[in-house]
Amino acid sequence: MTRTPPVSELLYPPIAPHRSGMLAVDDLHTLYWEECGVPAGVPVLFLHGGPGSGCSPVHRRFFDPGHYRIVLFDQRGAGRSTPLGEVRGNATDRLVADIERLREHLGIADWLVFGGSWGSTLALAYGQAHPERCRGFVLRGIFLCTPPEIEWFVHGMRWFFPEAHDEWVAALPASERDDPLSAYAQRLFGIDDGPRLQAARAWRNYEDRCVQLRPQPLAAPDAASDLVALGVGRLEVHYFQHQGFFSDDQLIRGVDRIRHLPASIVQGRYDVVCPPRTAWRLHRAWPGAAFELVDDAGHSAFEPGIARALVAATDRFRDTGGFRPAGLLPE
Repeated sequence: MTRTPPVSELLYPPIAPHRSGMLAVDDLHTLYWEECGVPAGVPVLFLHGGPGSGCSPVHRRFFDPGHYRIVLFDQRGAGRSTPLGEVRGNATDRLVADIERLREHLGIADWLVFGGSWGSTLALAYGQAHPERCRGFVLRGIFLCTPPEIEWFVHGMRWFFPEAHDEWVAALPASERDDPLSAYAQRLFGIDDGPRLQAARAWRNYEDRCVQLRPQPLAAPDAASDLVALGVGRLEVHYFQHQGFFSDDQLIRGVDRIRHLPASIVQGRYDVVCPPRTAWRLHRAWPGAAFELVDDAGHSAFEPGIARALVAATDRFRDTGGFRPAGLLPE
């Protein structure tokens, strides 16, 4: 029987940042950023999911540290950026502008853009706004923030994770269970700490229980995880309620602006959070993008099949300067 290696063996070894900082992007929001790898290497930008989850040390490990200049940052309201969970001044066009501000701050001309889940949403939005600043894309667990995808998250995942969904809505009064998104918004943005924190935990637990093909036990809540949960809950509700601040099917309609760039799409076959139909729609609109459907995986980047495919994608870009041999890129 073939041994499936643990994810830690599929990623590059742990690495520490060689510099980091805080970047004020307006009078309210300040972003945490860090750099790892080779200061003079090929720049790559990591965009975290959520929205609201922030970056972690393991995210540095998808990239060859001997080749890449690895840039990570926590988006507005997420992780170590301040203020945590803040939705004022928080919209997709602001996040896109923040990426440009960070690029200019670091003196980078252009970069490979890597994002999964909400990170794929933001990568596409950024690329379509600034295609000249992108060398290519590695995208995982595609989410386009369309109404059907949001409806699926709120109501559809119960077809595969009925116990997780039932516990999620059971935290609400019976009269509010038909519209969990509005009910959770009321609590997550309420003034009382107790209900706000309970709602944040319930929201995060629901999502965490659905991200892997083989569900893992939930970690016991602590102060750090509660802060992450609050950021994720508030920002996901905020962006869901505004449909990502996109016009109808904007990210599919905008593919023409990045069609000439190399891209790799990695998708779990059994991704319940962001079902494969969305990744397939993107691939149909962008047939030049490499497309890999990983048969033994759900949504998480840290399932072996997904992790292996993502590292292979960044290694191919390292080895070829793109995802296809030179001369085969479209005009």
